[in-house]
Amino acid sequence: MGNSPAVIETSGLSKRFRGGQLAVNGLDLTVPRGSVFGFLGPNGSGKTTTIRMLMGLIEPTSGTARLLGSPMPKAARAVLPRVGALIEGPALYGFLSGRDNLLRYDAADPTADPRTRTARVGAALDRVGLTAAAGKKARAYSLGMKQRLGLASALLQQRELLVLDEPTNGLDPQGMREIRSLIRELAEDGTTVFLSSHLLDEIEQVCTHAAVMNQGRLVVQGEVAELAANARGRLVVTTPDTGAAARLLKERGIADVAVAGEDRVSSELPPDDMELADLNAELVRAGVRVRGFTAERASLEDAFVALTGEGFDVAG
Repeated sequence: MGNSPAVIETSGLSKRFRGGQLAVNGLDLTVPRGSVFGFLGPNGSGKTTTIRMLMGLIEPTSGTARLLGSPMPKAARAVLPRVGALIEGPALYGFLSGRDNLLRYDAADPTADPRTRTARVGAALDRVGLTAAAGKKARAYSLGMKQRLGLASALLQQRELLVLDEPTNGLDPQGMREIRSLIRELAEDGTTVFLSSHLLDEIEQVCTHAAVMNQGRLVVQGEVAELAANARGRLVVTTPDTGAAARLLKERGIADVAVAGEDRVSSELPPDDMELADLNAELVRAGVRVRGFTAERASLEDAFVALTGEGFDVAG
C-alpha cells in the first residue's frame, strides 16, 4: 500500500449537489507518488469540491477515491494523519498568537508527541518565515501571513502528501516565490504535493504534473512539459508593415495570423518543414521592414486555451 505509484486515485468520481447541479462529473484522476501535481481550472470548475471529497469532508454521489492506497472517506481516520492540508484558507484563532495557534493545532493531533511539540512548532514557523511574527496575535496578521501560518500548520509533522488549495492566495510576489521554493523543497524531501490553482504561471514554475478541470470535467492530465509541448508556439513579427506581413504569412498557409497592435503580427509557428530563416528572408524580399522575428515556445496557457476552448481566469 505504501509503495503504490499513485498517492491519489479516483475513478468516476462525481458530486451532484441538491438542486441537481453536477459539480464534479466522472473524474478519473491519478497523482503519481513524488510529484508536485497542479490541479488547474477556472473558479467554479469543481477543484475545491474534488479536494473536499478526497479529504473525506463530503461524500461523493458516485465513483470512488483512494488516498495513499486506501478508500476515502472510509479510511479517513487511518489516512488523514499522513496528510497535511490547507483548504479554503486557514482557520485561525484571532486572539491567539501565531505560535499559540500552532501549539493548539499540534495538540489536537493524536499522533503528535507532546514532548517535541515546541521544537516542531518552532521549525514550522521558521520554514514559512514567520519566526519574527510568532508572538503577534493572528488577527493582526496580513492575509499573506495568515496563509503562511496555515501552511505551517500543515507542516507540523512529516507528511506523505500535502494538499494545498490556492496556497499563494493573498501573497505578494516575494511571498509567492518563497512558497514556491518551499513546495520544491518539500518535494525533494519526498512529500507528494497536490496543489490547486488558477494561476498558470504558478503551475508552470513549480509543478511536474498537472490536470485541468473545466465545468466539472477533467479535460486533460499529464506531465507539465508534455502538456505545453502539445500546443503549438507562436511566431511574432515586429514590423511597421503589419498588413503586408500578415498577407504573406496567410499566403504561405500559416494558421491563426493576427495583427496585434500597431507593429506586431502574430501567428501559429509554421510547420516543422518550413525553415524560419527562409520565411524571414521572404518577408524582407517582399519589402516588409522586419524589426523583430521571434519564435515563442508554447506556454501552458496556450495549451489550456487550446484544450478548453476558452481564455483562462489567470487573475482571480
